[in-house]
Amino acid sequence: MAKTIKEINERIKKGKAVVVTAEEIIDLVKKRGIKRCAREVDVVTTATFGPMCSSGVFINFGHTKPKIKVGGGKVYLNDVPAYGGLAAVDLYLGASALPDDDPRNRVYPGEFRYGGGHVIEDLVAGKDVRLVASGYGTDCYPRKKLETKINIKDLDKAILYNPRNVYQNYNVAINLSDRVIYTYMGVLQPRLGNANYCSAGQLSPLFNDPYYETIGIGTRIFLGGGIGYVAWSGTQHNPRVKRTKKGIPKGPAGTLALIGNLEKMSSKWLRGTSFTGYGATLTVGIGIPIPILNERILRFTAVEDSQIYAPVIDYSKAYPLGKETIIKEVSYAELHSGSIKIKGKEIPTSSLSSYFKAREIANILKGWIKRKKFFLTQPVTPLP
Repeated sequence: MAKTIKEINERIKKGKAVVVTAEEIIDLVKKRGIKRCAREVDVVTTATFGPMCSSGVFINFGHTKPKIKVGGGKVYLNDVPAYGGLAAVDLYLGASALPDDDPRNRVYPGEFRYGGGHVIEDLVAGKDVRLVASGYGTDCYPRKKLETKINIKDLDKAILYNPRNVYQNYNVAINLSDRVIYTYMGVLQPRLGNANYCSAGQLSPLFNDPYYETIGIGTRIFLGGGIGYVAWSGTQHNPRVKRTKKGIPKGPAGTLALIGNLEKMSSKWLRGTSFTGYGATLTVGIGIPIPILNERILRFTAVEDSQIYAPVIDYSKAYPLGKETIIKEVSYAELHSGSIKIKGKEIPTSSLSSYFKAREIANILKGWIKRKKFFLTQPVTPLP
């Protein structure tokens, strides 16, 4: 029995839609079977909450009197440099940007206490942010210097645009060297002292739609506590990696570029984050609904942690040299158990993403749909 997104939206509008999370569908399928669940369930909600460096905001701070053109000059938000080479008062601030005077790793390991991700969190929290800008002066934009405070409620536009989010699987990071190393996968202790990973596993969106059959350009999503959309495939999107028999990628694969109105988001779901010895970033909350159009899609959403495998990579030498030899493949069930065995040694595991928060987002999105506050969209086209 096939359904359409239009039909599912009609059921949402009437308050009759059956909506469950990606956790809940696993037990339902075991109890009722694929065929019955495909008939009865309309939407499965998925989610993730983790650090996503390739994120940022477009800001238009409005014309001043006299007017200024910051393109070609310099612009800072709370001392963090933004890119002004777009137009007179349009900016883009990246989550990983750092103040010019940050010591970075000159004092090793650097603390990276405040960067672009923290500015984004401050903006969405409604805090005043100090804007300092310079221009070279033109006949139509004569002003050369500007120092003022901006607030999200006064901005002409504030758009979250993240070029690469929601990685479909990722590495498990270990350290085979004799010293502590500091990476974007966190602090890694020497001699296999720990293993870090970053995924919500069975709750993560692209594990529940591994071939991007319902997630495409124009898909409406939960983004940072507000409404967002899939804008394009993300940078480094690579759907051609090796997959299991169930279609699950065995390493880093698909990614999404996402867009949404920052003014409607929440600092609870957009958090500035510091990685010791590495840099600053933004932790992003994302939820994506999977419409159950047929049995095939339903079967994918019933994926379990025990069926999803990630590659274990040495970040002390192999990764930085681009020789990403896979030491072992481990399941997310093993990772979530708290330890994995590598080279005969039990190694404690920890996740950079929050499964607890992902579960919360999946339930929030479920509630929005059941209360008729969120409807599904038909993707304009598949991910390129």
